[in-house]
Amino acid sequence: MSDKNNKIPFNEDNYTHNIERNNERKLDRRGFMKTLVGAAGVFAVSSLPWGAVAAKELMGLGEKEYPHKKITEVSKLPIGDAVEFKFPGDHDDAILIRLSENKYVAYQNACTHLRCPVFWVKEQGEMICPCHHGKFNVETGAPTAGPPRRPLPEIQVNVENGAIYAVRVKRYEA
Repeated sequence: MSDKNNKIPFNEDNYTHNIERNNERKLDRRGFMKTLVGAAGVFAVSSLPWGAVAAKELMGLGEKEYPHKKITEVSKLPIGDAVEFKFPGDHDDAILIRLSENKYVAYQNACTHLRCPVFWVKEQGEMICPCHHGKFNVETGAPTAGPPRRPLPEIQVNVENGAIYAVRVKRYEA
């Protein structure tokens, strides 16, 4: 008989042998509350940028007007035709479509599904995203078919002195 099998590792009448009595008071109620308040503070500080963005949108400061950018002359754009341009930045593709004598619509030219370019198909009277067969209503920019669920961001235009200018980007509103 080996000595190992007869050895009792701890006193059998002590059922709390697995508790380290020296460390059991480190996380009492007061310690837990301090940890909870600290975590809430970290969460509050980390969410401040999102709160600033929300406040900006709620106060209407998100309606930023960009410097007016000339797109084309009215005489160079026949009814039913479209022209591509960059607005508000040099890397933001956009499309202007002349629907009637005095009606123009402009949208950012990136599908709201996966940002593929959107094309104006004059014969069908639709804006089409060829990547996933998405279609948009030319009057409103709302999706009519395919996977896109949000409308194209609208660019507001002004006609001044026989020229068409892009003024601002209208944000998506749910």
